[in-house]
Amino acid sequence: MGEHTAPLFPQEVIDEYAALGIDLPALFSAGHLGERMGLTIVEAAADRVVGTMPVEGNTQPYGLLHGGASAVLAETLGSIGSMLHGGANKIAVGVDLNCTHHRGVRNGLVTGVATPVHRGRSTATYEIVITDEQDKRVCTARLTCLLRDIPQPEAG
Repeated sequence: MGEHTAPLFPQEVIDEYAALGIDLPALFSAGHLGERMGLTIVEAAADRVVGTMPVEGNTQPYGLLHGGASAVLAETLGSIGSMLHGGANKIAVGVDLNCTHHRGVRNGLVTGVATPVHRGRSTATYEIVITDEQDKRVCTARLTCLLRDIPQPEAG
């Protein structure tokens, strides 16, 4: 459903996760749902995450991009930004997603760009703007994630 390319991460972020034995590009592959939807992560850093998704295969009965597909793209991008902000010792769990759909799209590729609104110790909020190939805004979303400590294995 679309050519998958490895996302671009800052080298220091790749090194941080590699030291823990984590393949960061594989971790942020958008998962099984993202794969089924053709979602591709193009660029990823705590201050900006970019991803694309085809309209084809992600439409509702009227032939328009499904609002839920936009929500999947938005939550994926915002979650990646939140996880990168939280660092290797935190996981990001989405607790609030709001999507406003501005216009319908029938074909082509949509692009989402997530930028931080708030990056704290326990929460992160990202605005995600989804546009069509003519750079017209299709959807504006906001995602807030709770940043939780990764449980550490008990010694011994």
